[in-house]
Amino acid sequence: MVRLVTTDSPAETRELGIRIACRIERGQIVGLVGPLGAGKTVLAKGLCEGFGYTGNVTSPSYSLLNIYEAQFPIYHFDLYRLENAADLEDIGFSDYLYNGRGTSIVEWSDRVPGALPPESLEFNLRILGENKRQISIRFPESCYGGLGQSI
Repeated sequence: MVRLVTTDSPAETRELGIRIACRIERGQIVGLVGPLGAGKTVLAKGLCEGFGYTGNVTSPSYSLLNIYEAQFPIYHFDLYRLENAADLEDIGFSDYLYNGRGTSIVEWSDRVPGALPPESLEFNLRILGENKRQISIRFPESCYGGLGQSI
């Protein structure tokens, strides 16, 4: 299923993340796709806030992974600098994704096609203007049945 949402500011993009976080359970995986400056990290901040994390959320562009402790661990990845699937194994990607202890947020998830399972929740952010974003949210109904009503 796909839902299309438009936000008019970074604050609205963050709020969208907060609202959706209540529908995401431990162990689920979220992919964030879009060009530089589209708001992927802003959305990730909202998701983390919705999961109960109150600290600083930054893009893990250079570290590749930030781990935040909330009601469950949040594994925040940035795949921008990776070139192929072998690079994922070097950072233990699948160990985090499938350990069942936390939820993964993966910025630039499209950089390594097939890295995320089909049941992942995916946000595709598109820049419409200085602060305006069009966000396509793709989710399998079987995993996120109530999500459509909360958007």
